[in-house]
Amino acid sequence: MLTPGSLVTGGLDLDDFLAHLDAALGAGDVAALQLRLKDVPDHTIRAAVRAIMPRVQDAGAAFILNDRPDLAAELGCDGVHVGQEDAPYEEARRHVGPDAIVGVTCKDSRHLAMEAAEAGADYVAFGAFFPSTTKAVTRRTDPDLLSWWNEVATVPSVAIGGITADNCGPLVQAGTDFLCIASGVWDHRGGAAAGVRAVNDAIARALEARDGT
Repeated sequence: MLTPGSLVTGGLDLDDFLAHLDAALGAGDVAALQLRLKDVPDHTIRAAVRAIMPRVQDAGAAFILNDRPDLAAELGCDGVHVGQEDAPYEEARRHVGPDAIVGVTCKDSRHLAMEAAEAGADYVAFGAFFPSTTKAVTRRTDPDLLSWWNEVATVPSVAIGGITADNCGPLVQAGTDFLCIASGVWDHRGGAAAGVRAVNDAIARALEARDGT
């Protein structure tokens, strides 16, 4: 089932985030939440994981930690996401074990995606497809890459980068398995729960258009 594949946290005010988290998780289909904290001490990450992860798992979603397979293993996260500048896939897998989720950012590279899939990655992330407020975008990715991957591979794809309810339709129609959304939910004018509902509605419309139903 296609869902907003992972809600991603940006800069995190923990108390404020927790105030909106439960409503967002209960507003529609959310497969996972990825905790993304950059340039903060380990104790801050540990505190955030311990506060957020039980709520995410109680809602039936997976909890994925960004960048840090060592802490993901230590804290019992459901998985870890690594970029090309982070720990390599093999190192991440050694830390978290065979049963945890390991996802890999491949940007717009077919070669990197094939390597990650052959190594055993549970998903590959392509993007950025749009300008992002959470990280610098050096190169934009074409939705045709998602169509190609959908035809040649069985490992799920995740579309990342500046995705909102207003622009996700072409990515859904191109065949992505999951959407990774940050500001499109957390900064939604109606609040995070409204953001999740809006994305779910946009996905449904795109699927109807793609399938002719």
